[in-house]
Amino acid sequence: MAVQIEESWKKELQAEFEKEYFKNLVNTLKEEKKLGKEIYPSGDEIFNAFELTPFKDVKVVILGQDPYHGPGQAHGLCFSVNKGVIIPPSLKNIYKELVTDVNFVKPNHGDLTSWATKGVFMLNASLTVERASPMSHSKIGWAQFTDAVIKILSERKEHIVFLLWGKFAQEKGKLVDVNKHTVLTAAHPSPFSAYNGFFGCKHFSKTNESLRTFGFSAIDWQIN
Repeated sequence: MAVQIEESWKKELQAEFEKEYFKNLVNTLKEEKKLGKEIYPSGDEIFNAFELTPFKDVKVVILGQDPYHGPGQAHGLCFSVNKGVIIPPSLKNIYKELVTDVNFVKPNHGDLTSWATKGVFMLNASLTVERASPMSHSKIGWAQFTDAVIKILSERKEHIVFLLWGKFAQEKGKLVDVNKHTVLTAAHPSPFSAYNGFFGCKHFSKTNESLRTFGFSAIDWQIN
């Protein structure tokens, strides 16, 4: 697996790519593909979040757990699916909250690429998954890699807004320096928990309030 990644991220993460755990991770993915296992997303989209949101442009971080494990869904951005794919339940609930929070107009698809191009970095804790096997790659090295990504963002940038939905994402919040960044927490937007504190969290308007406070332009949450 050749790591295809935007140049500013490549510079920030070069030391991670050279570590033994990352080399082992790459070898694991290669071996699984040799065995005929179907891995999502496709190889050229594994680092899509990094490609679409350069390090220097990151203003907001949304953290997910691992990619969707159905055919054609995952494309390297957490909560996002390719156009033409049925919008997943969690993303439907994200759209519902956006409607009540920032006068959002629901699109007819679940592709969040336009957010990525506006500085919203959508990172899954695991960047790959085996078909029909959720969390199957959670212990092959991705956790160490994405923890390093979060630490680097926290240490080397200022005034990022981190949106941490659910217990898993909130555990990762321990890696963020709250004296430099804004951390907003809420329940996960899944149908099982959205009514326990995700709906009504107003994270999208609060994100923009924080960005404006520190002199950054607000995010246009409308999806193209």
